[in-house]
Amino acid sequence: MASASPPQRSLHEILAGYTAAAAELCEPLPHAALRCVACGHRCYLPDRKIGICKVRFNRGGVLQVPRGYVAALQCDPVEKKPFFHARPGALALSFGMLGCDYHCGYCQNWITSQALRDPAAGAAPRYCTAEQLVQLAIDQGAEIIASTYNEPLITSEWAVEVFRVAKARGLTTAYVSNGNATPEVLEYLRPWVHLYKVDLKGFNDKQYRKLGGVLDTVKETIRRLVAMDVWLEVVTLVVPGFNDSDAELAEVGSFLASVSVDIPWHVTAFHPDYKMTDHDLTTAETLLRAAVAGRAAGLRYVYAGNLPGDVGGYENTRCPRCEAAVIERSGYRIRAVHLDDGCCGACGTAIPGRWGEGRRVRQRLGAWVPRAVKGLPTHTSG
Repeated sequence: MASASPPQRSLHEILAGYTAAAAELCEPLPHAALRCVACGHRCYLPDRKIGICKVRFNRGGVLQVPRGYVAALQCDPVEKKPFFHARPGALALSFGMLGCDYHCGYCQNWITSQALRDPAAGAAPRYCTAEQLVQLAIDQGAEIIASTYNEPLITSEWAVEVFRVAKARGLTTAYVSNGNATPEVLEYLRPWVHLYKVDLKGFNDKQYRKLGGVLDTVKETIRRLVAMDVWLEVVTLVVPGFNDSDAELAEVGSFLASVSVDIPWHVTAFHPDYKMTDHDLTTAETLLRAAVAGRAAGLRYVYAGNLPGDVGGYENTRCPRCEAAVIERSGYRIRAVHLDDGCCGACGTAIPGRWGEGRRVRQRLGAWVPRAVKGLPTHTSG
């Protein structure tokens, strides 16, 4: 008689083997409870309670956090993150874990971010060490390593473990985040993160709460990052019928300009995805309307993304003084760079960014195809 197959473990059970105790991003409370401060939800966690993110939980008065795996791994240009003012043309190794503190209906990384909420999301963890991830980045020729695909704030302890090794090996580090941060987590990250991208999903708090966030929290994150001198770029995915009104786009531009006119603002095109397949594609005309609103608000660096060739000069970085193109782009391809030690090659005006020592630029000849990264062991956690 054949023996019965062992019961299949749930994703929650599998991930329990990829956790570690952590004390930095929580506050102890009476009766073995904790307050998690990794994201703006500040979850109250009695013993055995799991947070909104679905990956941080209290075990006997000790916070357990994700560690030691990746669920998504890819190497592609830094322009795809997108960062336009950091090491133009460089490759970035992007890694992600599972879980998110938001539940956006149009999430383009829902396979990883919503894996613990949605049975249709099929991402699974792969064991790795911080040293293996950094070595993979170096083997791929990447100059940057980025925590992305899920919300990196909720896996910040793992990111810092990776970034410690990465910085020691000379890599630039990056966060691609929804900005739902706390002052505590930003201070924790401050020594280890060079570049930070925030998704500012609009300027309507009611709409923000439908996604699981609070607008004021993201606004405060943007202010703090600028004050901390972490290099910041902001992205707004322009979704027809959700955040594309002239008034809302103007409000986003005006807010960013009130913090710093040097914040690069990327307005990018939506395509129907996940649970929001009933909205139209974003047109080039809408992106141009958003870009014009940003420039009218006083922002010096506004970019219209992911419709290459259809958005005029809004793919290029221009000198705010003489209007010369200092970086020319087509999609993720760098066509030309006219920077001299971080300054406009035509008039010498300093262009803010993190250009890197030597400002090495890879000229890309044609479309660059992102590639999955192989090389991690197949070990699975018990």
